[in-house]
Amino acid sequence: MPKMKTNSSAKKRFSVTATGKILRKRAFKRHILTKKAHDRKKRLSREVLVTGGDRDRVRKMLLV
Repeated sequence: MPKMKTNSSAKKRFSVTATGKILRKRAFKRHILTKKAHDRKKRLSREVLVTGGDRDRVRKMLLV
């Protein structure tokens, strides 16, 4: 049986830590940044862990 392919879109959007946790970028940092506070924009820049049922779905797409 052939190897399963990793989902390419998921590969670009998520990263896996050394301990196996999955990180994602936060939303709302692409445009209309002038009215957003500096602190808010800094917070939106940080990566955050994928939580809940989404974690299982993403793990399946990444074949982790």
